[in-house]
Amino acid sequence: MLHKLHRLSACLISLYILFHLLNHLSALAGIQAHIDYMRSYRLLYRFPPVETLLLACVLFQAGSGLYFVWARRGQRQGFFDHAQAWSGLYLAFFLLFHLSAVLYGRWVQGVDTNFYFAAAGLHLGHYFLFFMPYYFLSIVAYFTHIGCALRWLLQARLGPRGGDRLAGGMMATGALLSGVVIATFSGAWYPVAIPAAYQFSGLVR
Repeated sequence: MLHKLHRLSACLISLYILFHLLNHLSALAGIQAHIDYMRSYRLLYRFPPVETLLLACVLFQAGSGLYFVWARRGQRQGFFDHAQAWSGLYLAFFLLFHLSAVLYGRWVQGVDTNFYFAAAGLHLGHYFLFFMPYYFLSIVAYFTHIGCALRWLLQARLGPRGGDRLAGGMMATGALLSGVVIATFSGAWYPVAIPAAYQFSGLVR
């Protein structure tokens, strides 16, 4: 039952992550495009019952994931088994840290947690040394974790080689998307000037 709930929670979180990644990719069309996209789908995910459900799913996902990693300690074999565990650990860290940062920005700092909130850590001082791998690994970890999970769930249908190719392809896709997102927020395609309102919040993302 715990595994089933973990998968159900993962599906709900993944639906949000899909919109979130599309939001980040919309920044390829410019900062305003990113902000406009976010404003439109905030009407859904910031609807109190939906937001409460998402927050509960994140907490449950992190807690149950940590339990699974601990429960299977010493039993994992092969690269993909270990990749699933380590990516899950990183996702638990990232989701809890990032969620806390966003809520702190909204409720304590009183800023709109939009493009500039995410980009600030990549532009202010030397904080990019932390935030660049922090953001990059989050997307890679997500695609790695999902890829490894699908490899296990579909092993009877795909076979060992097919499952390995699926998981490896998901990991490569995650790395590619992550590189594009990081480059965009870093100002690779157009200048990114961080407004003064966001320059005090560069340490919490």
